[in-house]
This record gives sequence, C-alpha cells and structure tokens, in this order.
Amino acid sequence: MKILIAEDNPDNMDMLTRRLQRRGFVTHGVGDGRQALDALEAFRPDVILMDVSMPVMSGLEATRIIRKESKGHSHTPIIMLSAHAMESDRARCFEAGCDAFATKPIDFKALLKLIVQTKKGAA
Repeated sequence: MKILIAEDNPDNMDMLTRRLQRRGFVTHGVGDGRQALDALEAFRPDVILMDVSMPVMSGLEATRIIRKESKGHSHTPIIMLSAHAMESDRARCFEAGCDAFATKPIDFKALLKLIVQTKKGAA
C-alpha cells in the first residue's frame, strides 16, 4: 500500500516514514499541502496522511481541493493529523472532506487501524 505523508514537522515525518516502511508500506513525504497536490498524480497513493496546519497550503485547503477535483474519480482516503483535539477541530476536518482524524502525538497502533479501515471503506 502506498501512503502519501503531508507533514511539515521533520521529526513527525521521520517517525511516520520509518514506522510505516518497517511495516511494508511505500511512503512519499511532502512538507505542505501544495506539494501534496503536486505529488498525487505521480505517486498515486492509496491513503493520504495530511497534517492540518502546514505552511504554503494547509491540509484543510489541500483536502478541499482534492475532493473538488476528484468528483467522479476514485476516492483516495485522507486521514487528517492534528495536535488539536477539540470537536470543532475535528468537525472542520470532516467538513473539508477527510475520512478519518488522528490526534498528535500519534498513537501508531490506532493510526494503523485507521489506515486499514479507511482503505477498506474506499474500496
């Protein structure tokens, strides 16, 4: 399974990349929402891990664009990652079009379950 990781924090990016690759996932990392949009066509991920707050373009804005542009095409699951766990934060993510939400610091076992669940839901 191919996972696009959009995360501007180098430590978070490194941790996610290493742990996912150890479990056999193919990953591609980018540092902002604009780069995530640019990487979609070339990488064609099965799942996207999208940080909410990034420079250049936020994860929320990138998710809205992905959903708008993918009308009628295959649905790529997006799991939003955020340090903000208030219900209003979660609601904004789902309104933007994400499929799931995970809070930071990341509970890796829970994230793996979300990846599998969202991928099955999109199939």
